[in-house]
Amino acid sequence: KLCLAQTKAMSSTSCPYLPWDLCQHIPGFIKPQVEWVHDHMVRLLQQLKSYSNTQLLTGLAALTLGCTVWKYRNVLILGFFRSPLQVTLPPETSETYTGGDQLDSGSLQDPSKPDQLRTFDKITRRTLGSGYAKVYSQQDVEDAVNSARHAQSQWKHSSFAERREFLQLLQDYITEHQRELCVAASRDTGKTMVDGAFGEVLVTCEKIAWTMEHGEAALKTEYRTTGMLMAHKTARVEYVPVGVMGAIVPWNYPFHNMFGQIISALFAGNAIVIKVSEYASWSSLVFLSIVHAALHRMGYSTALVQVVTGFADTGRALVNSGIDKLVFIGSPEVGKLVMKSAADTLTPVVLELGGKDAAIVCEDCDFNQVVNLSLRGTFQNCGQNCIGLERVIALRGVYDRLVDTLAPKVNALVQGNPLTGDVDCGAMTMGKIAATKIQVLVDDAVAKGARLLAGGKMQEIPGSADCFYQPTLLVDVTPNMMIAQQEVFGPVMTIFRALNDQDAIAIANSVEYGLGSSVFSKDYARAERITQQLMTGMCNINDYGVNYLCQSLPFGGVKISGFDRFAGIEGLRGCCHVRAITSDKFPGIRTDIPPPLQYPLSGSGFNFCEGLINLFYSRSFISRAKAALKLAAIGIKEPSK
Repeated sequence: KLCLAQTKAMSSTSCPYLPWDLCQHIPGFIKPQVEWVHDHMVRLLQQLKSYSNTQLLTGLAALTLGCTVWKYRNVLILGFFRSPLQVTLPPETSETYTGGDQLDSGSLQDPSKPDQLRTFDKITRRTLGSGYAKVYSQQDVEDAVNSARHAQSQWKHSSFAERREFLQLLQDYITEHQRELCVAASRDTGKTMVDGAFGEVLVTCEKIAWTMEHGEAALKTEYRTTGMLMAHKTARVEYVPVGVMGAIVPWNYPFHNMFGQIISALFAGNAIVIKVSEYASWSSLVFLSIVHAALHRMGYSTALVQVVTGFADTGRALVNSGIDKLVFIGSPEVGKLVMKSAADTLTPVVLELGGKDAAIVCEDCDFNQVVNLSLRGTFQNCGQNCIGLERVIALRGVYDRLVDTLAPKVNALVQGNPLTGDVDCGAMTMGKIAATKIQVLVDDAVAKGARLLAGGKMQEIPGSADCFYQPTLLVDVTPNMMIAQQEVFGPVMTIFRALNDQDAIAIANSVEYGLGSSVFSKDYARAERITQQLMTGMCNINDYGVNYLCQSLPFGGVKISGFDRFAGIEGLRGCCHVRAITSDKFPGIRTDIPPPLQYPLSGSGFNFCEGLINLFYSRSFISRAKAALKLAAIGIKEPSK
């Protein structure tokens, strides 16, 4: 916009983009070339001035499209000749499907079949698929890991071009079957179609795109400096696949949580075994069939990617199954148990343990943006997000206006079965178990002085199970309330009043969690000052959650939100062992042990080391010169052994 404004403001033939006065100092032999460039730039800008903003932006869009097509010409050419993956999706992935047996309860366990778990639509309680998924035993999990390891022995030798081709197959299928994928996720978890498209498909496609474009560069061999002492050597770092990755992922985003781990693990050359949530077993197995179809097309074993289903014992079995590294996404309580179990085998663990994300809203914010992002950040996926916006901390100058604007909007949100009509909020995947916990937190807040302006209880919807908690708005919330400290993981917006910036920072940092955060202010210096004082692993200035759409960035938190990272360069490299290698820079020049340090030692060994250290590291030139003479004298006295 600035360039367009400056271009249109030009009224003379002078070019504001070139410091022409500095050009007077350019050597004469290149001055004609500089003047030629300057004249042509002036003419170009004069020509641009005659176009409207719409024409200029249209031209820019066409140029961008052309560059993109050229950049990905090889992929496009291959895609033109490549036939699509053939995957037979179950009838439940259609929005019009009404089959399945009706269950009386929402229990995942069937006492008559202890080796299986129930799979059913979380809203209608109608069975999905056969109605059951296998509960993997310790032996089953170990067998899965062993077969994955065998498959990885071939995959680790695949080229980056082959790995990109595999990801492109997935990307093509996903973009062509977005609706079916979102329906599958909706039936298994109760999310809306928009929540599925936004939180499942969009972020997965972006992760695939980033990995295809930048993954190889992140994993290529790096050459490092050696220092003067080792100037005759080369030093490099190689990123070597760990072998078999393990992942334990939750139910809130069954498609993305599963695919996100597969993308990174396989592109780094690994196999992966994923323990999916018992609440999303059916959809996870549907999604697995897509991955297996792509691997089969590429000529690799489908054992490279495996999903194990079951309860806590299955997850425990995976931790102790001999995997080489584990990614766990879940609660702090379970994360601690995973760490204890992994300690027995010293299995490295990446922990992402949820958050209590806050948005600090300053008086000078873009108010409409804050309103829209606060609603999306809180009620996306019915609030069941690890980076959900659980706390809105508004400065007193904007507090009342924000409350007055948000209250009617929250009350207007429509909740219901996502597959029977357009709704804003879907269901609580864990049903009454989750709703009961939320009710305790809401009641405690009201008892301690918070005002309930919307929702605040479960909602009965005809033809649906007890799985809906109303979109809720609590204001005048204070840090001493339970809801201000515990992760809600539900459709509850809480608004805090802050006296000033430091008070807002104190409220934001008053929790044990430290995953993500947001700061809204048009004063970027102010926003940066606030950001630097927030104890979180991620922060967005004038936005919410977009760090995850910037797939070059690592994802993770601090404090009880966990440690280490997945996603981005760091996450991709985290799927590898870091191997340091040195070699000879010049043939025939090799490191040997100097005679004074060769065994058996002579009496001049320490003097030699002292002189060597002074020669390379002393700040004094005189000291270095003396050290050189000292080493020369020792060399004369100490012939080669």
